Amino acid sequence: VRGSMSYTFMKDAALAPNVSYYDYIIVGGGTAGCPLAATLSERSRVLLLERGGSPYDDERVGDMTRFVDTLSDTSPGSPAQRFVSEDGVINSRARVLGGGSCINAGFYTRAGDGYVRDAGWDAEAARAAYRWVEGVVAFRPEPGPWQSALQMGLLESGVAPDNGFTFDHIDGTKVGGSIFDADGRRHTAADLLRYARADGIDVLLRARVAKILFDVTGRRPVARGVVFHDSEGRTHEAYLNKGRGNEIIVSAGALGSPQLLMLSGVGPANHLSSLGIPLVHDQPEVGQGMSDNPMNAIYVPSPSPVEISLIQVVGITQVGSYIEGASGYNWGGRHRHRSFGMFSPQTGQLATVPPKQRTPEAIALAAESMRQLDDSVFRGGFILEKVLGPLSTGHLELRNRDPDHNPSVTFNYFSHPEDLRRCVAGLSVIERVIHSKAFENFTYPHFSMEELLNMSTGFPVNLMPRHDNDSMSLELFCRDTVMTIWHYHGGCQVGRVVDTEYRVLGVDALRVIDGSTFNASPGTNPQATVMMLGR
Repeated sequence: VRGSMSYTFMKDAALAPNVSYYDYIIVGGGTAGCPLAATLSERSRVLLLERGGSPYDDERVGDMTRFVDTLSDTSPGSPAQRFVSEDGVINSRARVLGGGSCINAGFYTRAGDGYVRDAGWDAEAARAAYRWVEGVVAFRPEPGPWQSALQMGLLESGVAPDNGFTFDHIDGTKVGGSIFDADGRRHTAADLLRYARADGIDVLLRARVAKILFDVTGRRPVARGVVFHDSEGRTHEAYLNKGRGNEIIVSAGALGSPQLLMLSGVGPANHLSSLGIPLVHDQPEVGQGMSDNPMNAIYVPSPSPVEISLIQVVGITQVGSYIEGASGYNWGGRHRHRSFGMFSPQTGQLATVPPKQRTPEAIALAAESMRQLDDSVFRGGFILEKVLGPLSTGHLELRNRDPDHNPSVTFNYFSHPEDLRRCVAGLSVIERVIHSKAFENFTYPHFSMEELLNMSTGFPVNLMPRHDNDSMSLELFCRDTVMTIWHYHGGCQVGRVVDTEYRVLGVDALRVIDGSTFNASPGTNPQATVMMLGR
């Protein structure tokens, strides 16, 4: 069974008292917040505040074949909240207990040893924390014929050695872990709450934190509590118990954490005063260093049937990019609408949209034109490359003082030339895979790489004005078809906003622990490391 599927310590925020006291208050019950809360509950009284609902109440979350349904649901109660960066790439952020682990493609893999070293983490403690996470959420996938052909094609293309199945991040080709079990059921960070001491924790759902409260009478501001609203609009306050080690910990994600610090008066003074937010601490680095790893995918139509699969195999190349793949058609569509699953206008993938056209109507139009496509087009898979790092960075700002609204974020994809070089090198590896002997059953012999590129560019799923296709360079393909793989990070980075113990610089009793602290995306896919960090 998937846990108890309802925890005795979990309830709707509307049932919470007006005022309460705890040793730790954690804002954000996501991929970091859940393991963090479970761990702290062993010896303390912990309040975990989650703005979304329970993943156990939404049957789409647990079902691999309905992966698209959650991402394309733009209703206010959806576990995914859509946002569009200023670059014009449609993206998603989680709004559910369990966070991004409830809406992602499931790939589970650790960060490399070098990443752990550079982060200053104790290697043995990190390994123990990964194992703690893996005991509940990580499984070994059994790759089907298409994924196996991708694996062999990568090896044939020189992405060696063959590392078989492993959670470890090592150069070569491997099968990684998955949070989907053999039945295609998803196991999320929310499942890690089964480790919690029930008397040590309260989890409140649909609790929207408006701001952190500070005592500013002393030499340094000290975090004292939070104000949050329930779904009925009532206001509640939660405060820290008296005690030296008691803290507020923000684990609201790469958008939510810098946003909440700013709403609470910790951020760039000029920006905060322009919105009438009283300054607690002038911290110009909050919201800086925002990065999103660019992802580009090539659609490869197949003459033979393929299994429905999300990410299982990864090629860790020497050229600065990671190669992954996903196959099948009508994922999550239940035949109601044709969809490229992970890559469709409904999820915002393959949709880099100029500002004037970022409308629901435009996205619906793209979806409609896909419905006209012939069935056989949907038989095949996507092979994608993700740029490691990345080196391009941007920033985040508030649009207004409403915590439910998305902040404005700019990632500046490919502004650093090295990211573009890595993308092109990754596409060249994909070309070798497509033409490999191992992959021949899953590709039509007469399709040249150029035709595949033009086909991927020509899909009516990307509303961006196109460059002239006659001279389709790989650089142009990277820029024109850039999308997100949802690994965005930064905004509260170590060394800029927090110290190496994740304490917010310049204030007391406040930490940030989540992907907003990262200077680069860990491993090929970050969720394992975010859960490990929480532990």
